[in-house]
Parts: sequence; C-alpha cells; structure tokens
Amino acid sequence: MTTSTAPATPADLAARYERGDFLLATARHALLASGAAATATDTDPARLSGALPGLFADTGASIAVGLLPFDTTSTPGHLVLPRAVQRATSDHAAVPPRTVLPQPVKVTTVPEPEAHLAAVRAAVSALSDRDLRKVVLARALDLDFSEAVPVADVVRNLANGNPRHTTYAAQLPGGRTLVGATPELLVSRTGGAVLSRPHAGSMPRSADPAIDKANGEALLASEKDHVEHAVVVESVVEILRPFCRTLDVRGPELVSTPAIWHLSTTVTGELLDQDITALNLAAALHPTPAVCGTPTDAARSLVRELEPFDREYYAGAVGWVDAAGDGEWAVGIRCAEIADTSMRLYAGGGIVPASDPRTELDETSAKFRTLLAAMGLEI
Repeated sequence: MTTSTAPATPADLAARYERGDFLLATARHALLASGAAATATDTDPARLSGALPGLFADTGASIAVGLLPFDTTSTPGHLVLPRAVQRATSDHAAVPPRTVLPQPVKVTTVPEPEAHLAAVRAAVSALSDRDLRKVVLARALDLDFSEAVPVADVVRNLANGNPRHTTYAAQLPGGRTLVGATPELLVSRTGGAVLSRPHAGSMPRSADPAIDKANGEALLASEKDHVEHAVVVESVVEILRPFCRTLDVRGPELVSTPAIWHLSTTVTGELLDQDITALNLAAALHPTPAVCGTPTDAARSLVRELEPFDREYYAGAVGWVDAAGDGEWAVGIRCAEIADTSMRLYAGGGIVPASDPRTELDETSAKFRTLLAAMGLEI
C-alpha cells in the first residue's frame, strides 16, 4: 500500500475523488483511499474486526475503510484494505466552484407524504404499547435521470457545500455508491483518546436573521427535543463507560449547519484497554438512538414494520480503522445511494411521545431540500 505525504488540503482530496474510491473529509482533515488489496464482508462486526490483523499482515496495508449497515443482523459490513491512501489537513476551508448537475426526469417519494404521516402516528402509539422511548422513521426520495449520474461531481458539491459536515463516499457491494454529508461523528479513537459527538433534535435555519435566531432559541427551549437528545447521549455514555477509564460529557449546545440547527453533546474518554479499536467502539455504539431508537431491538423491529424499504447502509456507519486501532467513524445519514442513472435519497426524524406527525414530515422534507441543494439539484 502506498501512502501519500505530499502537501494537500481536504478540498484537494475531494477534487481527486473518482467513483470507486473511499472518501471521508471535513474542512480540517480528509482521507482518500483507492484500489483494493483485500476486502472483508461479514454480518458480524466482531468477525470483521478479528479478520483485520491477518489481512493487514497478508497485504502490507495499514488501514481498512468501509461501512457498517443499519442492521448488522441482516446486511453485511464491508471493509476494503486499499492499495493507496492520501491524507490531508488544513487550517481553512477552500470552496471550489459548484458543478451543475443534470436534473432528474422523474421524482418519486417513498412512501407518499400521507403514508408517512400515518406511520408517524402509528409509531407514537407503539411507543407506549411496546415500552419504547424513541424510534426513528425515515423516508426515501427516488430520482431517475436520462443519463449516468456524475458521482464525482456530486461528491465534490457535497464537500464544497457542507464545510461543517463530514463528507463521505464509499462503494457498496453490487456497484452502487453511498455518498453523503453527515453532521454527526459516531466515534473516533486516537491513541487512548475517545471522542463521540451525538446529535439529536433539530430545527430549520432561515434566511431571515430574526426568524433564524428564534428557531435556534426555540430548539434550545424545546422539551421534546431535549428529551430526544438525552435518550441518545445516555445511550452513548452507557455504552462507552465500560471501555473508558474516564468520561467527560459536555452539552447539549446549539450547533448549526447552513440549513439546520442541531443539539449536540461532546463525549470524551480515556480508553482502559488499548486493544479496543475504533471499529470495536463503532460496532458497540451502532446503531445509536439517533438513527434507530431505544431500546434498540424493539425500535429496529418497529422500523422494519413501518418503513416500506430496507435501509441497508443508510443510517449505518462509515469510516476507517488502522493497524494500531485508531480510526474515525461517522453516522451514515444525509445521504444518497447512486446507481447508474438513478439515485435514492434518505431523510429521517426521531419520534418520541410528544412528536407531531406534520412537524416530523416537514423535518424530513427540509432535510431532503438541504441534501438536494448541497448536491446541486433543484427540485
């Protein structure tokens, strides 16, 4: 495996991305991997992790990149040991010009809005019936084009338009590509330091400064959103505690992207055991209540009942782990699966007892608009 140490910025690596590569990039750091010296695919993340030392030794690679699916009991995790890796850091975010994309010839919502409203109402009823604190329901938006979707242009637009997000692109089994720009870090490990930044609770931004400020203040004051956020943070802390000598929890605080206000908490810790890798931590945390609900098994079962599609790698985890155990894994949301001439976008929202179906529908619609605009699509 070759590793590039030539000076580059995250924007440079996003510009170099080609379909089939793996990219994980923020405004401050980025990793671009290409080629495949070996792959590992398994529905059991523990077996995936256990296979890596032998693969590292056999291939000479020092890093593995890839994905964990939303439901690890039915869809396999997929890791690639790349032939070449480039890394970049920067103290500033460059914003290259946006590429104009072809517009879709057909747009289909899955399910239709009225069906999603009914699903949210059913979810609210099921929370008490099944002793659930939260469940996350998603919608999909299918786009058909008259020509091949230029995946590299989509990825570059996402990176350019979302400097506060983590832009990612990963090849899926079967030839599709998962691309997205997520605001949420699932977990990172650097030496003995562990970091997680769970997000839950959101409110749209506004071009009107007064409305925008009011929306942020409303989110900070929202009991419903604080309850939703606390469910996620409690889960992250409970899962990380056995792995860590110390844990520090700071938040929630109000953070923003160009389109959405979020509640975010920062959780930091010090590992007890250096043999616990970033992949081990990601597998333990995933899926958090931010993308599934809680309790996990019951929430995932309800998701299967109420959503008319298989999420596969949407709401999974995307990232990397190296031979030393360090790595970074992001939550696979705000994303789309791209085939040849088609694209499926996903957007979801957390349902708690106080959820209003119309508000939840509006939240997913706002997330679709944000993702479409970031990709360079106007629908």
